Amino acid sequence: MSRVTFRERARYWFDNTMAKGTVALIGWLALVSVALIVVVSALSVWIAHGEAEDRGGFFGMLWGTLVRTLSPGKIATDTGTIGYVALMFAASLSGIFIVSVLVGLLSNAVKQKIDRLRRGRSKIVESGHTVVLGWSDQIATIVGELVKAHASQRGSVIAIMAERDKPSMEEELRERLGDTGRTRVVCRTGRPTEPRDLGLMNLGAARSIVVLSPEGDDPDAHVIKTLLALAKRPGVHPPVVAALASGRNLAAARLAGGPDVHLVDSDDTASRLIVQSSRQSGMSVVCMDLLNFDGGEVYLRTDAALTGMTYGEALHAYLTATVIGLRRPSGVVLNPPMDTVIEDGDQVVVIAHDDSLIALATDAPHLTEEAITTEERTSLEPERTLLLNWNGRAEQIVRYLDAYVAPGSVLEIATDHPSAGADLNGLRNLTVNVKDCDTTDRVALESLGPGLFQHVIVLSDDRFGTHHADNRTLMTLLQLRDMQTTMGERYSIVSEMHDEGNRSLAEVTEADDIVISDTVIGLLLAQLAENKHLADVFSYLFDSKGSEIYPRPASSYLKLGEELDFSTVIESARRRGETAIGYRLASGVNTPPHYGIVLNPPKWERVRLRHRDSVIVLAER
Repeated sequence: MSRVTFRERARYWFDNTMAKGTVALIGWLALVSVALIVVVSALSVWIAHGEAEDRGGFFGMLWGTLVRTLSPGKIATDTGTIGYVALMFAASLSGIFIVSVLVGLLSNAVKQKIDRLRRGRSKIVESGHTVVLGWSDQIATIVGELVKAHASQRGSVIAIMAERDKPSMEEELRERLGDTGRTRVVCRTGRPTEPRDLGLMNLGAARSIVVLSPEGDDPDAHVIKTLLALAKRPGVHPPVVAALASGRNLAAARLAGGPDVHLVDSDDTASRLIVQSSRQSGMSVVCMDLLNFDGGEVYLRTDAALTGMTYGEALHAYLTATVIGLRRPSGVVLNPPMDTVIEDGDQVVVIAHDDSLIALATDAPHLTEEAITTEERTSLEPERTLLLNWNGRAEQIVRYLDAYVAPGSVLEIATDHPSAGADLNGLRNLTVNVKDCDTTDRVALESLGPGLFQHVIVLSDDRFGTHHADNRTLMTLLQLRDMQTTMGERYSIVSEMHDEGNRSLAEVTEADDIVISDTVIGLLLAQLAENKHLADVFSYLFDSKGSEIYPRPASSYLKLGEELDFSTVIESARRRGETAIGYRLASGVNTPPHYGIVLNPPKWERVRLRHRDSVIVLAER
């Protein structure tokens, strides 16, 4: 083994001190400067003794040399012997080098600090803020909805951490959201899976945390790793809401996140909404209205005045809020039996435009008894459904559809996807046929005979990128719309898309429902970030068991054409064991943004429902 020399050790030690950063460099520069000033002063006393004595001796020369080192221009006024002038010139020349290096070091240190601030590496000192970890197409939806929810709060903060450049995140949010009003959006660059980076977000003081499922391969692994990093942190753990792409990873994510985490299964939620929308026109719009913070929102209320009332009596309890269910220790139930007694500790689930507007009615409802009808509900009949295209959630969609339809129903799958129709064993009510078909080809679509079906579902083909898949979906919708017009056929069309920006284009096709899955999940995450207890409410809504949202013909509830209070609509539905939450006007089905749907109208609002208008109710099938 070779012997390490003293020179090598000294150089190694010097390299290590230099690697400590700007402070170490300035320290070395100061040490060199002191050595230079002492040496020059000592030489001046020795070589130019007379000039040194005239200037106060050694200590006077120290001051003079320091001044010439820091201000080299001072040399122009120096007089004396050649030795003295030469020494002062050397000090001034060295000073130019020292000052230049010092300015360079300070400039570089300031630049590094500014770059660090721009990269978002400083710790957040907010409290009561909402933290969003990760970046996906849902980010604008979530932040936009949280901004609406906090519109009346001064000083609210949304803090975002993602593996992206801070300025680019801020610029993208500005372009997509515009002014955020009283809510400040703070971005930080970091890895949500690293506990050290999470320390920048001051999570212990946060109100809630939202974990997004990122784009790319195996996004759920990233979410689970983030949940592990959050669980590992000591101290207070605020509520966490996380989105998973696949339900197969729910158990692992629940184990990683612990009891304070609520998990949203993106594929499951989108699949349920697509199926429900295919059977009830306008279902997606109703759900979007309930999930966003623009119109009717879901609240949980505890009013002592309702204790002892039956659920049916409570339907008329509020003037500007609609009762839809109860939250009990045993769980949430929407549209329970009308004779269910509200007990102490029960919470009432209501729809309202704002929690400040929820007020108990002081008078009895004004009912128009002669307008109430009792038309019997027809039983389910076998149906025919056409499914165009295939993707990773299509199997789940087929199985959910099987739980809704009557026995003997038929599902025709038309696609050229190689995985179409695989693993569909165990269906109880559906008979499935698979046909090879290019769904953008007009001749191929006509050969399917869409007019033979009651419902058509157009899925996004996962073999293509999101934009290309949306373009193909638009082409299919346009073909179907033209075929309906040309042949005079009528069947409901539900389509799935990725980009919210394509909704306005798809509206030209007059599809009954357009489900933007990323937007739906983003809205749901924003709602749960504000109130995690709403998770049970929305889970109940999207489940095929129990009561669901149905737009049903107005003629089943009222005499058409008569003007009456909405209280009469509620009463008519109540007598059928249903909860009325709004209505839909046929004249507005193609008019955005609500497409003729009115949720939670005031009880005194006068309505006149006609043929093809609907009453929106929570009811059993």
